[in-house]
Amino acid sequence: MSVLVFGSVNADIVFRVPRLPAAGETVLGPGVALHPGGKGANQAVAAARDGARTAFVGAVGADPLAEIALAALRAAGVDLSRLAATDAATGAAAVMVDAHGANQIVVGSGANLRLRSAQVEDAALGPGTLLLCQGEVEPAETAAVIRRARAAGARSVLNLAPAGEMPVETLRALDLLVLNQAEAAWLAGRLGCGAAAGAIAAVLGGIAVAVTLGAAGADAATPAGPIRVPALDAGHVVDTTGAGDTWCGVLAAALDRGLPMEAAMRRAAAAAAIACTRIGAAAACPAAAETDALLAAG
Repeated sequence: MSVLVFGSVNADIVFRVPRLPAAGETVLGPGVALHPGGKGANQAVAAARDGARTAFVGAVGADPLAEIALAALRAAGVDLSRLAATDAATGAAAVMVDAHGANQIVVGSGANLRLRSAQVEDAALGPGTLLLCQGEVEPAETAAVIRRARAAGARSVLNLAPAGEMPVETLRALDLLVLNQAEAAWLAGRLGCGAAAGAIAAVLGGIAVAVTLGAAGADAATPAGPIRVPALDAGHVVDTTGAGDTWCGVLAAALDRGLPMEAAMRRAAAAAAIACTRIGAAAACPAAAETDALLAAG
């Protein structure tokens, strides 16, 4: 079994500030740091650190930011054989994090918009593969790889983050759709339904839908019934930037190795809680033993 992540990879330029700026305002911070990021790369690192055999499909530029962007993937042992090198700039994000761990993020997509479904060979999309996608690359390419995965018997998970247009027939081809509260509200407005996991799942033909709720935990609607998993407390929150990506990557790893949905969501909640106690996105993803310890502590 393996997790194949199709998505974005960025270099994150992180500014620690006392408070997030209002429109037109300049806020001074003590310094700046460079970290690996991008939703796809973050989720791949999280899955690999949780023990999944993980491959990443993405695109970078021929510039110094590429090495920063790829550092965490390489350190986690993620297979990068399907990575494309392009003449576009490597994707980058400017991340502002305040004293309470809240953030504002602006992303320059760059090479991420050159990612293509054709980078994934047919043999990689068989029944032993769990495909994990996000919303930071061209929607048409994401839709194409999801359709191919469905036809080949692979399981598909889409984290529609940030929220963006995706054909309803593509959403119905998924095994699992993951949203946060804002993304769920956005999608519900387009589907003409409520923003609860069950309401969205009903419109999409009964696929599994999980909605993360921050400090309130997460809800899921599955063919076997509803699930509610509370958030866990791992200590003082310093940065929430990568928590959602950690949740998705660890959930994918847990499902890939056969855990039931509720147990996979609990594991994802534990890993995300740990990530909130650390600075950075990919750098904040915990190792499997750390997640095991928090779950054992209750």
